[in-house]
Amino acid sequence: MASRSCGGFLDLASGEILDVPQTPRGLPRVMTLPGVISDGNVSNDADSDSTSSCCHERKILVANMLPLHAQKDYETGKWRFTLDEDSLYLQLKDGFPPETEVLYVGCLKVEIETNEQDEVAQRLLEDFKCVPTFLPHDIQKKFYYGFCKQQLWPLFHYMLPMCSDHGDRFDRQLWQAYVSANKLFADKIMEVANPEDDFIWIHDYHLMVLPTFLRKRYNRVKLGFFLHSPFPSSEIYRTLPVRDEILKGLLNSDLIGFHTFDYARHFLSCCSRMLGLDYESKRGHIGLDYFGRTVYIKILPVGIHMGRLESVLNLSSSCNKVKEIHEQFKDKKIILGVDDMDIFKGISLKLLAFEQLLQLRREFQGKVVLIQIVNPARSSGKDVQEAKRETYTTARRINYIYGSPDYEPVVLIDRHAPRYEKSAYYAMAECCIVNAVRDGMNLVPYKYVVCRQGSSTMDEAMGIKSDSARTSMLVVSEFIGCSPSLSGAIRVNPWDIDSVAEAMNTALTLPDSEKQMRHEKHYRYVSSHDVAYWARSFMQDLERACKNHYDKRCWGIGLGLGFRVLSLSPSFRKLSVDHIASAYKRTSRRAIFLDYDGTVVPQSSIDTSPSEEVVNILDALCNDPNNTVFIVSGRGRTSLSDWLAPCEKLGLAAEHGYFIRWDKNSDWESLTSDLDWKQLVEPIMKQYTEATDGSSMEIKESALVWHHQDADPDFGSCQAKELLDHLENVLANEPAVVRRGQHIVEVKPQGVTKGLVAEKVLSMMVSNGKAPDFAMCIGDDRSDEDMFESILNTFSSSSSSTLPEIFACTVGQKPSKAKYYLDDTADVVRLLQGLANASNPKPRYTADFHVAFDNVF
Repeated sequence: MASRSCGGFLDLASGEILDVPQTPRGLPRVMTLPGVISDGNVSNDADSDSTSSCCHERKILVANMLPLHAQKDYETGKWRFTLDEDSLYLQLKDGFPPETEVLYVGCLKVEIETNEQDEVAQRLLEDFKCVPTFLPHDIQKKFYYGFCKQQLWPLFHYMLPMCSDHGDRFDRQLWQAYVSANKLFADKIMEVANPEDDFIWIHDYHLMVLPTFLRKRYNRVKLGFFLHSPFPSSEIYRTLPVRDEILKGLLNSDLIGFHTFDYARHFLSCCSRMLGLDYESKRGHIGLDYFGRTVYIKILPVGIHMGRLESVLNLSSSCNKVKEIHEQFKDKKIILGVDDMDIFKGISLKLLAFEQLLQLRREFQGKVVLIQIVNPARSSGKDVQEAKRETYTTARRINYIYGSPDYEPVVLIDRHAPRYEKSAYYAMAECCIVNAVRDGMNLVPYKYVVCRQGSSTMDEAMGIKSDSARTSMLVVSEFIGCSPSLSGAIRVNPWDIDSVAEAMNTALTLPDSEKQMRHEKHYRYVSSHDVAYWARSFMQDLERACKNHYDKRCWGIGLGLGFRVLSLSPSFRKLSVDHIASAYKRTSRRAIFLDYDGTVVPQSSIDTSPSEEVVNILDALCNDPNNTVFIVSGRGRTSLSDWLAPCEKLGLAAEHGYFIRWDKNSDWESLTSDLDWKQLVEPIMKQYTEATDGSSMEIKESALVWHHQDADPDFGSCQAKELLDHLENVLANEPAVVRRGQHIVEVKPQGVTKGLVAEKVLSMMVSNGKAPDFAMCIGDDRSDEDMFESILNTFSSSSSSTLPEIFACTVGQKPSKAKYYLDDTADVVRLLQGLANASNPKPRYTADFHVAFDNVF
């Protein structure tokens, strides 16, 4: 199967996007079948049902930065590239089968001149399976240092730009650069991707609208996304002006991964509150139904590369460093911190807690050292400078008060510390503390546990026996992603200085047997949930999420970054007026069933009465002697009979069929049912209404309905579930059923459905010798699905040799038992007007008619 190229994607972006130059000459096409090299001219697959003949499995990993180091030899002018062995994106390859081909797509950490880009791209593809995305300098600056680092990253870490001194305000130019960069990534991916077979795995918040571009290009692309940062609560996230575009971008993936349930819960809450989407657990997997596609949610924290870390422990440089540390801090206990220098890592709070510890526990003075390794800041700015200044000021004060000529309580290592040096400090530390106020994951505790487990070489350097018991103690913030997986750690609120100080005291004074048990528990988890396990688990779930891609047909709908794919049954299509009018004209016994709200009257309309146009159309249809027309609604009979009084021959079914009237001159018929259960239900619903702000109760003659569409989405949904369980228990022996619908909980008599109305009307027509040869049913909600199913089942089980023409039609493009759809109520009215015209065609003005007209006068 040929690889596919990607055309212009900027038409998707809302607003004026930065002027993006054409991508340099494309990379050489990848040979995907023996003797066949793909070209780049393949059209969109919007209605394609073909499957791939290529069985070569390949993974395309996409991240902002490629796992490469780059250095230029200025004597020769040539670039020298090496793999970054510490890169997570390189290490996760170990989770795939050995025969799996892996391509990496991303930017380089250096800027390559335009005239060198083609040559560099060729080298990187051949030597490292890397596909570089070259972003123009202006876009790169505004995309990464602007929108990603100054707007998204602070917001995702719960920092709002309340004033100009506290975070940067939203800048649409930076957003446009973000979209442009994501578009260029999409271009580059589609140059090398075979979208029918390749699995594409996108990483982190830099590329959150990339799924929209890829899904637009190929509807059935196999697409996973993993967010490595926190996802904020809806109260924080909803402040982002482009919140919907980003949510919809993520939802164009097949699988979305998060480190913790909290992050996933916040994302799902945002989808519910801002997009009106519900989710459910499907056989242990959380799934969101999004226009017929199921978007799955994966919750699994990333791990570390065990082999890489263990190999570092066996380096001679690591062993020499351990001996040096042991000699330098002889007879002292080491508390270790390893953090980036930024405002969220809580370094200054950690120092304040350590100061509190020394003040309260004088016996620790001269005996305990806090070694803080400060990694270089990943971004610059006044916030970073302030955090650095506060850290140094606090450290100097502690060392001045509690230090001595041979004792420095706080040791700051503010430089690039090589991996072997960090591993040596990990191995020697009695306790490791991670005190971040907010962090997506943080792998420092995992690395610490593995280094404390040691190796034979490290044991020899430390002078301990290989079979000696291992211990480690962790103090971790409850606001970091790894916290839930470390059940033996002491969890702290980093803002509570006293509790952090007490946690460090506990970590240092616990009996060795307790430290050993905690260490063993952590090591079992860390060693079994490494980066390979994480990658393998994610890819298995992605394959499962994509396995049904070809079971349904796909339509791309929506403009700009609101694009999404509608995935529905292969036989599902829009109902054509010409098509149904043709069938209407050639038939003579017609049954027509119409829902009311959302079908002939807009659901959002404040005025719920039908328009004069609708009344006239219904009246015209009813006056055709070949038609039996029914309005089947959940509304009460009084409202329906008042609104539709001019339609004398119109049949009405009120309250989902509890009341039926065949025409205006007929009496209402009702099901004989015991309604005593209403006395039990009403006080319970009142109780939930009073307890749930924004909810209301509707009292019908045959039913009671609790509405919560105006309540808080999460609380309303929670209360609806609780009310459902409550009523089911109370009504266990009563002739009533409890049903949960879209923002409602309804209690009604047993056996009352719209489907039974359709069955009753059709049976009456058959018994009168007028078995229908045309049946049409139109509705928009779940209760109408009963009508669709009833009509289809009635005729499929009929013994008659001639089946009628059936048109079951839902309003709105969505999964349904109906075979057809119409877009909205305006489409429904136009269709009914077409059928009314077919029943009462206007007379044609012919020559004969002209003569007759003249003779009259």
